[in-house]
Amino acid sequence: MTSPTSPTSRQLPLAGLKVIELGQLIAGPFATKLLGEFGADVIKVEPPGTGDPLRKWRMIEDGTSLWWHVQTRNKRSVSLDLRTAEGQALVRRLAAEADVLVENFRPGTLEGWGLGYEALASANPGLIMVRVSGYGQTGPYRDKPGFGVIGEAMGGLRYLTGQPGEPSVRVGVSIGDSLSALYAVIGTLLALQERHHSGLGQEVDVALYESVFAMMESLLPEYDASGQVREPSGSALPGITPSNAYRTRDGDYVLIAGNGDSIFKRLMAVIGRPELAEDPELAQNDGRTRRAGEIDAAIEAWTRSRGRDEILAALDEARVPAGYPYTAADIASDPHYLAREMIQSFTRPDGRPLKVPGVLPKLSATPGRLGHGGPALGAHTEEVLDELGIDADTRAKLRDAGII
Repeated sequence: MTSPTSPTSRQLPLAGLKVIELGQLIAGPFATKLLGEFGADVIKVEPPGTGDPLRKWRMIEDGTSLWWHVQTRNKRSVSLDLRTAEGQALVRRLAAEADVLVENFRPGTLEGWGLGYEALASANPGLIMVRVSGYGQTGPYRDKPGFGVIGEAMGGLRYLTGQPGEPSVRVGVSIGDSLSALYAVIGTLLALQERHHSGLGQEVDVALYESVFAMMESLLPEYDASGQVREPSGSALPGITPSNAYRTRDGDYVLIAGNGDSIFKRLMAVIGRPELAEDPELAQNDGRTRRAGEIDAAIEAWTRSRGRDEILAALDEARVPAGYPYTAADIASDPHYLAREMIQSFTRPDGRPLKVPGVLPKLSATPGRLGHGGPALGAHTEEVLDELGIDADTRAKLRDAGII
């Protein structure tokens, strides 16, 4: 596998693609981060003075979020006030030369600034506009504000998290935003492929709640067929047995997925329950699910008498999928993460290294790039405007007026 940070003799897959990012925080910027890692020239437009609010989210060091260095790597930052006529005119010029524009404002915001798809596509018919919002560009909820956690709730995920009978809990990361970003990238690549045939761009409409809902597997057809509403199940995976978290002798937990038919037999042999392995009622998943409580009890009786490492060694030898919940410290030192180059490092402006996640997906011939961390606010404003042919005197006037 070619290192994602090493030079190759071939261009990155998206080299030559110009992307304008008008989004902020998570969903839109995460999508453009992925595009930038594979060679797209991403120009991030931020409001002067404050920039993207993500610059101040989570842990702050030297005035900047450490998250910023991941979310905004490989991008160029242009500070530009979109609320002004001059700022809007500059966006039109940027969009006229772009392949893709990604935005995650509330629907109608860009139209109010004269920057809607029809207005921009009239000057650039090949433009692809990727629009990420809470509820999508149409429908009765389109104008409601929607963050990722609300999309997770409406999409069905939040109801299922947590223990039965207790309040739901959230996943500890912005999973709704990140899923939406992945769909935004998929939509971008599909629209680019279609543009090869027609020469025309189009809008890509991504809703946070729909991105979550698409992950909900059989939730809807089961309800439609039987009226059954799937309920929270803690650490178990309902209807797929056995797949759960089991307590160890030392109070830790191990995760065991013994739900394949042959895997189940091997698991039962390891825990000393051959009679369950040979029980014809438990030969397939539907029978095991009817007796999930009995099976889980048998497994946990075995795990409670052993330490975590002993359990995992025995299950590895028997080829039963098992693991434990990794912390950040576990991830940073894990030999498989390191061998797969998923722990990368780049140098911050002050010369100190910072570990960050590697690049996905892994391509054998044209892998993505780690590149540089998040730029300072407006670090590339002069450069980008110069590329548009805006002279130094005009740039100075725009800066004096607070427009850039």
